[in-house]
Amino acid sequence: MIKIAPSILSANFARLGEDIELLNKSRADWIHIDVMDGMFVPNISFGIPVIKSIRKITSLPFDVHLMIEKPDRYIEDFVKSGADIITIHYEADKHLDRTINYIKSFGVKAAVALNPATPIESIRYLIPNLDMVLIMSVNPGFGGQKYIRYSSDKIRELKEMKDKFNENLLIEVDGGITMENVEEVVKNGADIIVAGSAVFKGGNIKKNIENLRGDL
Repeated sequence: MIKIAPSILSANFARLGEDIELLNKSRADWIHIDVMDGMFVPNISFGIPVIKSIRKITSLPFDVHLMIEKPDRYIEDFVKSGADIITIHYEADKHLDRTINYIKSFGVKAAVALNPATPIESIRYLIPNLDMVLIMSVNPGFGGQKYIRYSSDKIRELKEMKDKFNENLLIEVDGGITMENVEEVVKNGADIIVAGSAVFKGGNIKKNIENLRGDL
């Protein structure tokens, strides 16, 4: 069964605690947390203090997506703030293998994210040691973008590598996923669906998550 990971980048920041409580009462599986530094991506979101504060009000796993340069500098801090899964970008770390092992040394799961133009082949040798790969189906940095069509090809290609090298690997997809295309994304091989606008629009969080799940 697929997992739904609502991205709180699309939540109402003026009532973030209330939105987290609504996620607690929904069928959300994880909470996806986009951390942006204004350098790796042209936007700044939130950091460790916010993660610590919401960790106190939910037991849902924290899927922390670091869209930051030189992420190894902050791994321990994010672990201490409550991260259960830490995702770093292939494009942002010069010593990816070392950082993956560093993340795993804290007993949390390690994942690598790939920007739309980055080929799956780039991480072929890392797949056996990864818990998850995040395929960005939009260009990172902003919510509300449209799904990039060739992302489906990348999902299928990654699924083939998963079947060959690491059957326990989770495939996560983030960007532009809607009620209209979620079934296609799952059929191509996605295990985890990250959704921001599709979950938080209209404030109907519980209903929107149910609609995303559908019969999947």
